[in-house]
Amino acid sequence: RKSGCLVAQQHFICVVHIQDSNRCSCSRERKHLGMVVSAVRERVSWVDVPADSDFTLYNLPYGVFSTPDAPGNVRPRCGVAIGDLVLDLASVAHLMQCVDGLDSACFSKPALNDFMAHDAPVWAATRSRITALLELGPEGCGDLRDNAALRARALVPQKSVRMHLPAYIGDYTDFYASREHAYNCGCMFRSPENALQPNWLHLPVGYHGRSSSVFVSGTPVIRPQGQLQLDKSDPSKGSVMGATKLLDFECEMG
Repeated sequence: RKSGCLVAQQHFICVVHIQDSNRCSCSRERKHLGMVVSAVRERVSWVDVPADSDFTLYNLPYGVFSTPDAPGNVRPRCGVAIGDLVLDLASVAHLMQCVDGLDSACFSKPALNDFMAHDAPVWAATRSRITALLELGPEGCGDLRDNAALRARALVPQKSVRMHLPAYIGDYTDFYASREHAYNCGCMFRSPENALQPNWLHLPVGYHGRSSSVFVSGTPVIRPQGQLQLDKSDPSKGSVMGATKLLDFECEMG
């Protein structure tokens, strides 16, 4: 430790701002003309996180997982990704009891609905607590890091887990992501000349979605089957039963 900074284990990103003394709103800045240097500490985990990992302390996504190969602990429960591991939140629920307003038993449930039912300040405090449990340095804490038995139980290799749908979805409403998205779909259903309905630019247009169409990544998608007109130009030729000839793949964001 040197001058209050953890030199060996922390990296610092120095951001340099050049400011005009006449534009400084702070009287202190007016006294110190020229260059203002601010240091932003990079947050580092004591967990071994690969350099190319998407799951650093800056991105700790929630999910629901199970460990089918772990006898006596196969139930789906909530977790957070960190590097190539999953932090089992059910195993560290007792370390989350210090978060005001949080019922940490929600992490033992097979969906995130009970956690999502908490207020936004509880979400933020929970995120801060999880980050502190995983962070190295002065902002971190040793409740998990210094407990070898708990670490072995709570940090699970991602390659050994099975992921589940993270929430119970009762219903949802689907919106177009952009004018271009709506136009392309309109061309499919109608024509380029009538792609956008007259009211589209004046109000958000939502559509009722089927919750049964939402499932976890990796689930096989079966091409829908139904009645098809045998000859589009001659309805009198009747219909046939078969797989749809056009199938739309979409990336849903929310």
